[in-house]
Amino acid sequence: MSPPASSRNTDRHPPERVSPERVGERLVADRKVRAVAAAGGYGTELAWAGSQPTFVTFERDLLSPQAETRAGVSVERFPFGKLEAWRDWDVARAEAPLALLATSRVLYDPTGHYGRIQRTLWNLSAAQRAAYRAELLNLAAEGLAQARAAHTGPGHGVQEQLLALADARNIALGLLYPALLSHLHLWPEFEVRLPHAWRASAGLRFPKAIYRLEQLYAFGGQEEARRALLATRGLGLLAQERRARAAYTAGYYDGALRYLRDETARTHRADLARWSSLSSARREKLGTLMGVTRAPLGPAALHLLEELMEAVRDGE
Repeated sequence: MSPPASSRNTDRHPPERVSPERVGERLVADRKVRAVAAAGGYGTELAWAGSQPTFVTFERDLLSPQAETRAGVSVERFPFGKLEAWRDWDVARAEAPLALLATSRVLYDPTGHYGRIQRTLWNLSAAQRAAYRAELLNLAAEGLAQARAAHTGPGHGVQEQLLALADARNIALGLLYPALLSHLHLWPEFEVRLPHAWRASAGLRFPKAIYRLEQLYAFGGQEEARRALLATRGLGLLAQERRARAAYTAGYYDGALRYLRDETARTHRADLARWSSLSSARREKLGTLMGVTRAPLGPAALHLLEELMEAVRDGE
């Protein structure tokens, strides 16, 4: 996701947009680039006004993964050596961005390794998927235990309640949602409109899990999304507000809200941790973005996360 824009990056001087197709052509022509794929809904039948062009590359002379967004186009770069290593499922599940690789569309793959990675991911056996699901559930249980130790108990105040909610959402979306989709042999989506996507892919099959996931985010439709958009002012969330507004304009109200809730927790965790030291105006804005008057806080959020974990384990 793109980093927060500078306060000097105003609408009077918007960044110059470039053709995503031209970016893709340049990546394919670059000799250091050994594989290229397109990710996300842009350029597909699922594209919408807010779809962000995204490319995935494997490159020589790259030592670690890098991500950049320029002129509205994102590129996720990985070292060339991973292109061969991630053909092995055991290696891939330990370190690869599995959903990104599984759902991307290969544009350039002279070695054939990218295609082999995708075939591995889409042809996992039931036993492999069960083991992967158990691994994710174990990580979620560890995260839940750590959150309880850090954010509940005597002497804990509002900041711990907010941090518990932030951690519960992070575990739910990053570990339990992929585990839930593993029942269906599906991989998570990447769009801002994510709640609408998880309802379509898993809502009817797993109503208990999806209900609890949505309780954590405390969606409130158009009005709640509008309040959150207004609350971004003065918090350095220009880039996030722009993407969320595109989703809001398209009618993806819960998608805009989910994105702002998670981005607020990610970019302003330090503010949540020193809640009592913030000005009342800043607390009000952050509270609106986090959904403090609607969402479960502290132990309640962690109890809901535990219920979600059980629903995912049982496939309900």
